[in-house]
Amino acid sequence: MSEPEKRIALLIDADNAPASKIEEVLAEVARHGVANVRRAYGNWKSPSLKGWEAVLHEYAIRPIQQFAYSRGKNASDMAMVIDAMDLLYARNLDGFAIVSSDADFTPLVMRLLTDGVKVYGFGEKKTPDPFVNACSKFTYLEALGQAHASAPDAHPEGASTGETGEAGSEARPRKTGAEMRSDTKLVNLLRRAVASAEGEDGWSHLGPVGSQIGNQASFDPRNYGYGKLSDLLAAIGLFEMKKDGKSSYVRALAKKPVAKQATKRAAKTGNTTVG
Repeated sequence: MSEPEKRIALLIDADNAPASKIEEVLAEVARHGVANVRRAYGNWKSPSLKGWEAVLHEYAIRPIQQFAYSRGKNASDMAMVIDAMDLLYARNLDGFAIVSSDADFTPLVMRLLTDGVKVYGFGEKKTPDPFVNACSKFTYLEALGQAHASAPDAHPEGASTGETGEAGSEARPRKTGAEMRSDTKLVNLLRRAVASAEGEDGWSHLGPVGSQIGNQASFDPRNYGYGKLSDLLAAIGLFEMKKDGKSSYVRALAKKPVAKQATKRAAKTGNTTVG
């Protein structure tokens, strides 16, 4: 008997998310389960949300009206948090998908996680790190539905309109191996995950490696310009990959001894010391 589909509540902070990415967001959420709750929060009298109004009915998203009671205050955030907690206490959901670039939702994410539900975050590249890191998995909207750039300095196509309801579609450039190796946090995350899944032969099955990464941190290889974890591991230059039938395996490359590296550098410069 097949497992029942995971039930996910999709909650959208329309004031801080582009309407142009909703189709890609729904497709991504569908990879984890069915979005049987779909709500978008905002002051629908605001001209900046015109882009969202055009897609609400098409994608069966329920608009939640929230007036701005005080100038400079976003009442939609509070309404969204209250609804999320009500849905959590109803105990009929397996996860939440929160679409926003606002770090104010970080405490909400942390609270939802304590009840054992998954939280999938979606936001623009400007999203602050606390919100990104708090989610079970966070995906940058720029990484959704985009072909990978062929070079790290490729120019993104399209530009932001500067309006809250719409945003340009900038392609996420693929990071080079050197760029990723300079990211200490990423390197440590990958090394720990590979080591934790290592078998007696020294190889780690890619499936458990991916699960270990997901358990440790919010991670999506597309945020680095790679469609799959295996592509990223192969590109970073720190691991060796192999295929065995339909299964993929990975292991860390042996580190070069420091003494040998120093000898090679000295030989190149002609400064070899004779004892």
